[in-house]
Amino acid sequence: MNTEIITIGDEILIGQIVDTNSAWIAARLNEAGFTVTRKLSIGDNRGEIVAAVDGALAKSDAVIITGGLGPTKDDITKLTLAEMFGGRMVCDEETYMRNERTLAARGIEYNELNRGQAMVPDTATVLQNLHGTAPGMWFERDGKVVVSLPGVPFEMKELMTAEVLPRLLAYFKQGKVVHRTAITFGLAESVLAATIASWEDALPEYLHLAYLPSPSQIRLRLSAYDIKSDSEETEIDRRFKELERMIPEYFVGYEDDTVASATAALLRKAGATLAVAESCTGGALSASFTAMAGASEYFLGGVVSYSNDVKANVLGVPRDTLELYGAVSEETAMAMADGVRCLCGSDYALSTTGIAGPAGGSEEKPVGTVWIGLATPNGTMARKFVFSRLRPQNIERFAAAAANMLRLELVSALR
Repeated sequence: MNTEIITIGDEILIGQIVDTNSAWIAARLNEAGFTVTRKLSIGDNRGEIVAAVDGALAKSDAVIITGGLGPTKDDITKLTLAEMFGGRMVCDEETYMRNERTLAARGIEYNELNRGQAMVPDTATVLQNLHGTAPGMWFERDGKVVVSLPGVPFEMKELMTAEVLPRLLAYFKQGKVVHRTAITFGLAESVLAATIASWEDALPEYLHLAYLPSPSQIRLRLSAYDIKSDSEETEIDRRFKELERMIPEYFVGYEDDTVASATAALLRKAGATLAVAESCTGGALSASFTAMAGASEYFLGGVVSYSNDVKANVLGVPRDTLELYGAVSEETAMAMADGVRCLCGSDYALSTTGIAGPAGGSEEKPVGTVWIGLATPNGTMARKFVFSRLRPQNIERFAAAAANMLRLELVSALR
């Protein structure tokens, strides 16, 4: 079954916000077995909306729209769809009463604009929005479906998950699709492909492999479409277990796992604690751990020692070391890790010191160079990595490489 996604809003077209909705919706539709044939962004213009929806319905079975449902005059999606589907505007009592309670609890006046959020076309099935004031709407015509959702991402996601996907599956009686994703780290995409070529070549024809690279990891997705039993899921599990045995050093986990989350799980398993000393990552390494619930079980704290004075005065890095070897060096990375381990009293400590760029490099230490220190109960080590010239990607890679260095140490210690 073919679907199209339309995002509405002038703010998207002028680059004021990034359209993350269509990517998320496409992923969820694909997981449910629907084929997304096109994604389109348009402005808050009646003619554009009509043309986009009519064009999508001419080629697809379902159209998912986000945006343009706010209370202000520039949000015209709801009125345009009412005209297209021949409905008149009526008040949805459930939406009206819920919005009144919600706004009163927040101390916001329930004015005419907010009351207008409860007005919906009588040709639509109302999809109740539990996290906002604009309800979703479900329209049907000639066996096809148009769904209109608010543009606020967390509101849209809740409606897609709770209302839209179950309704689409029931309406179109869609066959089952299975996706499973493995997470790898430490090999470039081309090197990874060459390393696992024999495994990939041996996959059965009904399993489809996709490489999904990012600066901090490469995801490998195996998919089976229109499956009739559990045998395909079992086969995907078996093939990924083979992959784990083939590349154990580079295999991180599954689905939403990251290098940091895999490392956190090992810290919990070992009953161990971590502290970090960061220079070039500027807090990104700490954030990769503290973004996860339960981080206080193993993460004690960190120091962002961007200047040499902080490295020396807070972490205790010898001035002689900084002057003789420089801030970006094996010796400094090891001293930083030792210093923060002592300062926080942790079992393990990581440090990062490097040149994220785009300026500041030299022939000896080019942009993208990082030294990562790791202090353990059995000693301290450091390792050098060289990545790209792009600052945001370098910071992400530096942090992931540091977490991975600890992950491998913990894997070895727990054997």
